[in-house]
Amino acid sequence: MCLRILLILALLVPLSRAQQGDRTGEIQNAPVFSVPPSPPLSSAEALQTLKVAPGFRVELVASEPMVEDPVAMAFDPDGRMWVVEMRGYMPNVDGKDEDQPIGRIVVLEDTDGDGKPDKRTIFADGLVMPRGICLVRDGVLVAEPPKLWFMRDTDGDGKADEKTEVAKDYGNRTSIEHTANGLVWSLDNWIYSANYTFRFRSFEEDFKREATAFRGQWGISQDDFGRLFFNANEDQLRCDLVPAAYLFRNPNLHSPAGLNVQVIKDQSVWPARPNPGVNRGYRPGQLRTNGTLATFTAACSPVIYRGDTFPAEFRGNAFVCEPAGNLVKRDILTEKDADITARSAYDRSEFLASTDERFRPVSAYNGPDGALYVVDMYRGILQHRVYVTSYLRGQIEQRHLEAPLHLGRIYRVVAETAPRRPAPKLAKASSEELVKYLSHPNGWWRDTAQRLLVENNNPSVIPELQAKALSDTNYLGRIHALWTLDGMNVLDKKTVLESLQHENPKVRATAIRLSEPLLKTTEKTEVLTRLVGLAKNEREADAQLQLAFTLGQIAEPMAEQGMLSIARNSGANKYIRDALLSGLVVRELEVLEKILADQEWREKKPGRAELLTGLARCVFAEHKGRRVEKLLQLAADEPTDLAWRKAALLDGIGENSPVKGKSKQPVVKMKLLRLTAKPAGLIALEKTNDPRVEKIRSLITWPGQPDYQEEAPATPLTKEQQALFDAGKTFFEATCAQCHQPHGLGQEGLAPPLVDSEWVLGSDRRLARIALHGAHGKIDVKGRPYDMDMPAFGAAFTDEQVASILTYIRRSWDHGAAPVSPDTIKTVRSETAKREEAWTQAELLKIP
Repeated sequence: MCLRILLILALLVPLSRAQQGDRTGEIQNAPVFSVPPSPPLSSAEALQTLKVAPGFRVELVASEPMVEDPVAMAFDPDGRMWVVEMRGYMPNVDGKDEDQPIGRIVVLEDTDGDGKPDKRTIFADGLVMPRGICLVRDGVLVAEPPKLWFMRDTDGDGKADEKTEVAKDYGNRTSIEHTANGLVWSLDNWIYSANYTFRFRSFEEDFKREATAFRGQWGISQDDFGRLFFNANEDQLRCDLVPAAYLFRNPNLHSPAGLNVQVIKDQSVWPARPNPGVNRGYRPGQLRTNGTLATFTAACSPVIYRGDTFPAEFRGNAFVCEPAGNLVKRDILTEKDADITARSAYDRSEFLASTDERFRPVSAYNGPDGALYVVDMYRGILQHRVYVTSYLRGQIEQRHLEAPLHLGRIYRVVAETAPRRPAPKLAKASSEELVKYLSHPNGWWRDTAQRLLVENNNPSVIPELQAKALSDTNYLGRIHALWTLDGMNVLDKKTVLESLQHENPKVRATAIRLSEPLLKTTEKTEVLTRLVGLAKNEREADAQLQLAFTLGQIAEPMAEQGMLSIARNSGANKYIRDALLSGLVVRELEVLEKILADQEWREKKPGRAELLTGLARCVFAEHKGRRVEKLLQLAADEPTDLAWRKAALLDGIGENSPVKGKSKQPVVKMKLLRLTAKPAGLIALEKTNDPRVEKIRSLITWPGQPDYQEEAPATPLTKEQQALFDAGKTFFEATCAQCHQPHGLGQEGLAPPLVDSEWVLGSDRRLARIALHGAHGKIDVKGRPYDMDMPAFGAAFTDEQVASILTYIRRSWDHGAAPVSPDTIKTVRSETAKREEAWTQAELLKIP
């Protein structure tokens, strides 16, 4: 008993201590088991509690007072560590005073070469809850929600003296678990974030901003090919297998494959100690009978190992932090046919785990020395106040987990056989030297060299970059050289076309993607001819997938023929199939006609029915009467010996029916497709007695039908309302349209449609809440569930501005809903003034 204390906490939590994280109806009986004590340990003592996989050792790099409350970091070209200190986070169980400006960005430097920093410089302070950093040009991007800053030191004293706003909607300060972070410079020269729907590109004097997919919760990283990895609390690893922008092209393509792909389903974790201090430890199954966490509950900051000192089998593995379980998991990734799956590397154990409850690994990074760096926030309280349960409050208070504050450690996991390496010196490296580092076996070196080359934009090294792209023996060096040339805007036709012939499919895929700017020049015909020729013969999934995307970028008959070649050869691959569909926007019906007339498509082969289904689904989703009538006729005309094709078309049309979401009742009735008369194709299909036809019938109507109603004309806007509408159009196009698109049809995987949306056309008080505070979780829109993480805009816009945007979307695209007044927004803002988190569907449906 000298090493353990016995917790007997079997009483129900009293209602007087109810917390914001409590959920109605839950009984928070605390578990009863033996729990080790959790006193704060010195860094030397804490190091002894870490258990790492055989063949590795853990080294302490920095600890308090050198570093305090670290949450994120980045290595600069000379190996100095730039660390984000979130010193204001949860100073007590109520989170009181966490809005104090005590956060910092510090630079840690090893001046004597012993592998440990001995110099600390405060680059920036007076920050409120900073949470992300990215080295750019001669400064750094710093995330301090709701602002994203570009900070520079202009006088050389090591301290920021210039601060420029890059974004004013970079998250919020209330729901810390659900706000923007990450900031990773990716292979394609764009900077991506987790929990945010925009990406940035650095130019000489400013930043370009562009909408992108929503990714994960805390932390983001890339693999050697620029694929982005992220996760959420209870879902340890997800990935974008494809570049997100392609799948936004077709608003009629619902839920395309390739984005936000769950890489591993097994969420089991195996801590080295009991974990009673997890937020919902009272739930059955949350903890094992021995008190250890059973599954991920705080998964964060996945990193793909891209170093060069771990054994070869570790390369490309994922390492995932679980601070609630005091561990870091290792997953082994396998790639096949453009897909990635993973499995846990160990049976009932983890790569790194601690017996110290205060070990909080919140982020991990590849180091320039090939080691894996782990950032430990080291504290008792992990859960943010917005979600703290009464159960957890009891744990914190009874076991004195609130104090001490402002501790923190950074560890380095190294292979036992790896020698210590000196710090890099890339800040003053010549451009010629940087070109050589594009082939370095360590991904950090390649990424850093590429960034510096793109930023320096030295034209003298263009010939060397071209030579590397075409002759380097390391295919990764070729890929980085191609992306560097693209980032410098000097990639030429010769380099692209010759790279299309490389033996490695990843190199070919890179060249295919980077050929797209040439398709907009006088070189188009030659380049397109080569791509179409490749489409006929390419058999590797990586290159086929990129061909499907790239050929869809240009609406020309030759490109379309190439896409049809890919469909014939590779339609069984769901990622390639949806890549084709994404590029055929508004051309689906015409392509469908060509396929049905092609004798080669009479034979049923894997994936062909699914492609026909997808084309039909997109045609109907467009909701154009004459095109849908023609689609129905195509289905009706299919001969009996091609029943599989008719079934595929009917399945595609029927898939536009509402699917069961979480809501038990629709907010408003789904809008039917209104035709001028009963279509001949439907009449013919009804004679087949196919049950799918009745589902299709429920989606359309025409004069004389009971569900047919003439649309009443919208009430004209008053002069004041018209002024609101006009202003709203300007605001919408400048902000909302980046995700929802100017046409209001949204972008799959990013933003749901506004056109005919029940949320747009229904209650204005409900809509106002969404605009002011955002929406989170599963939201049913037009009968389909969408995974939402819409940010709050209440702080960014006045009442009148919010009202103008909502008026605009309620009266655009043939909508006739009533405008929204500034007084309505003012009232709702007042009613919800204490609201700190986004709305869920269940909450919104209670609003009349």
